[in-house]
Amino acid sequence: MKQYTDIFIDFDDTLYDTHGNAVIALAETYEHFNLSRYFADPKVFYDDYWRTNIDLWGRYSKGEITRDYLIVERFRHPLCVSEELRVKCEESASEFRDYCLQVSDVFLDYCSNKPGVIEGAHELMDYLKQKGYRIHMCSNGFHEVQYKKLKACGLKDHFDTVILSEDAGVNKPSPLFFEYALNLSNAKKDTTIMIGDNFQTDILGAKHAGLDTIYFKRWKDSPATEPVTYEVETLKEIINFL
Repeated sequence: MKQYTDIFIDFDDTLYDTHGNAVIALAETYEHFNLSRYFADPKVFYDDYWRTNIDLWGRYSKGEITRDYLIVERFRHPLCVSEELRVKCEESASEFRDYCLQVSDVFLDYCSNKPGVIEGAHELMDYLKQKGYRIHMCSNGFHEVQYKKLKACGLKDHFDTVILSEDAGVNKPSPLFFEYALNLSNAKKDTTIMIGDNFQTDILGAKHAGLDTIYFKRWKDSPATEPVTYEVETLKEIINFL
């Protein structure tokens, strides 16, 4: 079995339960802003948020939209499902944009203070550290939010390097992100492997940059469309390969 010295690992939804924590935070945000005034059924707001958020993050990873656009639009769109709020948006787009930013700030604060991780995350990170691997977080997440999440979930001290797309100036899956990550971490391609749950950004991005990969197939409806080095359905299985 090939020997590795460095581990590149995605953070959101690979180690940190971003989706699960966000579900809780979204409900708290809904309550904080008393959005039941505008929605007879909160599910209407939640469902539109998730559809919008998934689409926007996909576009953001490709460099099609900016961070600022994502932050505003992921709340503007679901809020405007309410006819009353849509009218307010049409009457004063700038004021409504400020309102969306307020909602986003509260939501991100709730999110970033949640400790929830994917099952097996702490055990895997402890194992990798004990085995002497150098561990490098590779994330498209926002700078100030990621460090809060790291502190909240207790994984910060496991990483030798925290590599964020905002610092790299480009998002995964761009080869330039992985080139930046290799340079910053002083890791070598032939002894580095990338672990992630997103096939497009984490796995294909790393593969096309010349790295071996472990695809954490957390989402059952996202099969690998190209060969990968390893594929697992739980974090615990990764121990079999490293």
